[in-house]
Amino acid sequence: MKKLFILSICVFLSMTVFSQTGADTIHYQKVYYFGGTGLSFPIGKTRDVLYPKLFTGSMGLDISLNNPKYYLQPTLYLMSFGYNQLQNDEEYNRILKNARSTMFVLSLSGGIRKQWQRLNTFAYIGPAGALNMEPRAQDNSSEGIVDLEYKYSISPAFKIGVGSDYKFKGFFLGMEIGYLHNFRNMQERPVNVLNIMVGLKSDITKLKDKVVDVISGT
Repeated sequence: MKKLFILSICVFLSMTVFSQTGADTIHYQKVYYFGGTGLSFPIGKTRDVLYPKLFTGSMGLDISLNNPKYYLQPTLYLMSFGYNQLQNDEEYNRILKNARSTMFVLSLSGGIRKQWQRLNTFAYIGPAGALNMEPRAQDNSSEGIVDLEYKYSISPAFKIGVGSDYKFKGFFLGMEIGYLHNFRNMQERPVNVLNIMVGLKSDITKLKDKVVDVISGT
């Protein structure tokens, strides 16, 4: 929690610096769709249980507020990991090594950005929810088979990050580094993950306007 507090302070200070100067001429009243891919790296004691595995993906929206320096960013992440079971589970008779675990994370972050002509830098912070999938194995020796199953759980989480993107004609190319803290432990280990992502962002404001027109009947 101490590391989480320090990281939150750093992101907040970054946001404060970004908000002090400059005018945003790209994002005014815009809605963007973005998708990214990359890797997730467990850090600290999390590495006892999880290790990097291809791949991590994301998709979400970048919704500019009235002041385009500020935005909302609802995002869905799929994070895949290698998994080593450390403890016995009374419901199963085998311990798994070198298996696969997945987390689906839905975050609703608020962010701030700074425009440098076509280059934009940004920082975001916000709550999230995680659907956790942990593998388990049951050895049915009488039938000569091993059943692989998954245990599911839902937990609160927290997501922060910084990054940048560059505007080309028709799209943005971007990169971000993010940190996730999952408030549910795995195998009695805290879950802290560093994400490194690259991706594309495109303007869907016209599509949003058409949807609003249809809903309003205009």
